[in-house]
Amino acid sequence: MHFLKPTAVLLTLLIASAANAHDARPVFVQIQETDAGVMAIWKIPPSMPAHALPRPILPANCTAAEEPLAQNQAGGHVFQQQFQCTEGLAGGLLVMRFPAVNPSLSTLVRVELAGGEKHVRILKPGETEWTIPAAEARLAVAGQYTDLGIRHIWAGIDHLLFVACLLWIARTPRKLLITITGFTIAHSLTLALSALELIRLPVPPVEAAIALSVVFLAVEIARGDKSSLTYRYPIVVSCSFGLLHGFGFAAVLRQIGLPQTELPTALLFFNVGVEIGQVLFVAALVTMYVLARAVAGRPANRDVLSVPAWERWAKPASYVIGSIASYWMIDRVAGFWA
Repeated sequence: MHFLKPTAVLLTLLIASAANAHDARPVFVQIQETDAGVMAIWKIPPSMPAHALPRPILPANCTAAEEPLAQNQAGGHVFQQQFQCTEGLAGGLLVMRFPAVNPSLSTLVRVELAGGEKHVRILKPGETEWTIPAAEARLAVAGQYTDLGIRHIWAGIDHLLFVACLLWIARTPRKLLITITGFTIAHSLTLALSALELIRLPVPPVEAAIALSVVFLAVEIARGDKSSLTYRYPIVVSCSFGLLHGFGFAAVLRQIGLPQTELPTALLFFNVGVEIGQVLFVAALVTMYVLARAVAGRPANRDVLSVPAWERWAKPASYVIGSIASYWMIDRVAGFWA
């Protein structure tokens, strides 16, 4: 009986840990300012215990008009509260108060001012305060949306597994670069069209179709037919499915919101962040492979991305990835009627 080699074990652990896609959710705070007052809504992941639920503290000129209304949903805890503010929110200090220690959760804050201007800020686990800006700064928007793109692609395990499959489909470093670039350009197009609400598709079918795209590539890898359209023209496949994945990215941006006066900057740098996240993921896979070979006493050579180096793991990886993606697809389709 043969035991799994280190690379197979590492690959299996990596993919098995992804059994729940989009599970790395931050605390989400949405604050909307109108002429009638300020409405604050905050959503907390179900992983947070009931005694440690955080809450936003609005600027000092704001007073609560009511007690927070709480709802427990499948996706976590949801609160909303109405405030009256004697002055505008712009320039005020927003504080996130945690009754206990923050368990390494980021906070995504979205503020919509009465004039229609929108601001988005990601507070890292060590940050609890943010001064709401009076005017949007282009450089700040670029940094925030780049960070948001990286975080989203790393939390979107289904997107990452699709990129992982492209390693075996493209088969050479040059083709891989072209294929991933085509995927990025395609999803950037539909992301922009959908985020601007020029085209809009319902989220549940899109999410199910994204899982199906991963299943499709896993099946192609398992079959190993190098004469198929998928292997001969991988960029066609990556661009086609990239258009679909773009609608999935757009669903996140619609929930978070886009800054009104720096819309092109936000869209551009969100895509930049997604591309950076994809490149980092591929680099992480290659690094794992090199380390596993070193542990096994077989140092990797300069052809680490060549076909022979990865071919032996094609079928085992396709079975693992295909099984996980199939579960997602069935679960998401079943959710149509939930």
